[in-house]
Amino acid sequence: MPSTRFEQLTPATAQIILEQLPERIKQAFINRAAAIDYPVEAVIEMALAGYLDSESIGFADCNPNRSRQEPRNV
Repeated sequence: MPSTRFEQLTPATAQIILEQLPERIKQAFINRAAAIDYPVEAVIEMALAGYLDSESIGFADCNPNRSRQEPRNV
């Protein structure tokens, strides 16, 4: 029986990918990572996963700042 293994991009691999992208796309990844407080490698993974599988976790599913915000009175 094959073992279940989760693979993730390493920060070094993410940097290699970013170095090959046009500057505006590279900056978009970096800016998005900063905006949602996620490592850039996770943002690259989410972008690729969203492109390959429409049901994968995406940016709309991730809002790490939501838990830090005060609840709104509605």
